[in-house]
Amino acid sequence: MMGSIGMMDSAYFVGRSEILSWINSTLQLNLCKVEEAASGAVHCQLMDAAHPGIVPIHKVNFDAKNEYEMIQNYKVLQDVFNKLKITKHIEVNKLVKGRPLDNLEFMQWMKRYCDNVNSGLVHNYNPLDRREACKGGKEAGRRPAHQVSAKLNNAALRPQSSHCSKRNDGSSSANIENHHLKLIKPASTTWTAYDELITELKLSVDSLEKERDFYFSKLRDIEILCQCPEIENSSIVEAVKRILYATDDDVSVMVEAQAIVSKNMNQRVNLSPIAEVAEEHIQIENQKRKNIRSQEVDAEANAVLYPRQRLSDGSDVHCGVSPLVTY
Repeated sequence: MMGSIGMMDSAYFVGRSEILSWINSTLQLNLCKVEEAASGAVHCQLMDAAHPGIVPIHKVNFDAKNEYEMIQNYKVLQDVFNKLKITKHIEVNKLVKGRPLDNLEFMQWMKRYCDNVNSGLVHNYNPLDRREACKGGKEAGRRPAHQVSAKLNNAALRPQSSHCSKRNDGSSSANIENHHLKLIKPASTTWTAYDELITELKLSVDSLEKERDFYFSKLRDIEILCQCPEIENSSIVEAVKRILYATDDDVSVMVEAQAIVSKNMNQRVNLSPIAEVAEEHIQIENQKRKNIRSQEVDAEANAVLYPRQRLSDGSDVHCGVSPLVTY
């Protein structure tokens, strides 16, 4: 089954509005933010919609508010992953904190997985009936969509109410209530804008923290590599350590590192005559081998010519003796 997918996969480019629309339409909920699903109950029901009968829905708690209650939901989800042999790692410690970016990424993965199962189509699934077996499941779909904004608006109206009552101490209570009603709409739009801005800032902070942790891990890997005994004393490693362990952003640190590398290069250049002597020695040895080889070739050639020479010598002797023979 599908496990982890790459961070550059198209699944991680799905926006929050599309994710929320998918959750609310599939499970008939009224979520306004992705982090409202941090309890893990929504994830369990999404898996129940994709694989009916696999999830023990009676163990899911939609009313989970504390971390230990949320962890129980994620245990149920992990058991379902194990049954389906899904290798996706669930970062429970991050999800229960309600961090927007972590919850968004995990929900993006959930959407990709559910889309791959039966092409994302859910047949004959009644999310309301299934939630009735859960703790707090009946009230989950009845919560108003702007419940959080309403709480913020009520909190914002309280100091305004006390301020107005002090200024208009002599006025009637009916005039004060009318004044409050006039302030409801501006306060509502203002706090909604603030709420969206806070959410965007949280996403930005989470993204920066993740990027920071990524590059820090890379630097740590480089540090471990520089501590290897085989290369620990080399000049390149010394220059890298000088940059890694610098306590400030002074330009001189980079200059010192470059000087260490340059010094090592100069030492190599000074040692070049030794290399020339060695090369000359190699050439002499090669020449000796060539001379020995040529001598062997000459010897073989002489060995081939010797029988012919003996034959010619024998004929010369016979010709020389025949005039001396007396009959």
